Amino acid sequence: METDEALDQALRRYDAGEAERADLKLLVKQLLNLLVAKAPGHAVEVRVPPYGAVQCIEGPRHTRGTPGAVIEMPAEMWIALALGRISWPDARATGKVRASGERTDLTALLPLLTR
Repeated sequence: METDEALDQALRRYDAGEAERADLKLLVKQLLNLLVAKAPGHAVEVRVPPYGAVQCIEGPRHTRGTPGAVIEMPAEMWIALALGRISWPDARATGKVRASGERTDLTALLPLLTR
């Protein structure tokens, strides 16, 4: 896991509108790791292409093909959700978050980090 300093620097550049691809990748991966730590499991796959995907939340585990519960969104939306800058219902209303299957409401898990 990257250092807190690297995360802080990437967040500062992101907030200043100066984030580069490497910053987005670092932020997405770190925030996905926080989600897994908060809600371990394999019932839901959260995808933030092209930077990362994780399985989280307790429940039935899938073994082949597409999991029964999938959440997918762009990096900027994931960062905003994880930082509490947008609520889950508001994010869903934008149409930029695709969520299908059981256990795909992340309201109770967000935000993951507040800064």
